[in-house]
Amino acid sequence: MTGGAEAVLGVDGCPGGWIGALVRDSAVTWLVLPDAEAILSVDAAVIAIDIPIGLPEAGDGYRRGADLEAREFLGPWSAANAVFFTPVRPVVAARTYLEANSLSRELTGKGLSKQTWNICDRIALVDDALGDSPDARVVEAHPEVSFRLLDETIHTSKRTARGCGQRISALSSCFNMTEPLADVPVGPGLDDCLDACAAAWSAQRWLAGSARVFGLTADGATPTDARRRPMRIIG
Repeated sequence: MTGGAEAVLGVDGCPGGWIGALVRDSAVTWLVLPDAEAILSVDAAVIAIDIPIGLPEAGDGYRRGADLEAREFLGPWSAANAVFFTPVRPVVAARTYLEANSLSRELTGKGLSKQTWNICDRIALVDDALGDSPDARVVEAHPEVSFRLLDETIHTSKRTARGCGQRISALSSCFNMTEPLADVPVGPGLDDCLDACAAAWSAQRWLAGSARVFGLTADGATPTDARRRPMRIIG
């Protein structure tokens, strides 16, 4: 790609893989991505993925500050529940839900929700793809956090027509959404596509140095996990 601003990529999980919103300036291009390796191969200055990246260890501090802070930011509305508590690293490697739930109780004193279990395979695949030298382009985003930062009046579920309409309206303030919405790929849901766009919006803010960062320590440092992954959410 040549000319104009640097491209950024927002990524959200969808049936069969991932949906990417590649954004340059205000232009959105959809990318259907089969796996984590395909995500990392995209030529983008920042790649913001809606998946936990930094994984906590067992012990008293097993709750990531980023998750706690994001839930507090979203408030009592049910969107706070969309921020799942990130499982500790050994749980992600479990082969079955029963094994993962039992291991979580053993290591943290808390069970594992089915919703969190359903994304454990994606967490593991991204963690493996990043390898031992994490790609500095890759950051963790959360669409509900991004949307609330983009438009604080959004308080309706993305799974309703009203909720989708609110999110499209918010995204249209910064992206040209008309053509992309007329060309949504077959497979991903509309909410998945909108979430990818929200992640791309946060990626643009990260690139510009204006993103809000959730999960920093009291002295402003970014905590990291055992594989040197940053445990933060950018918005």
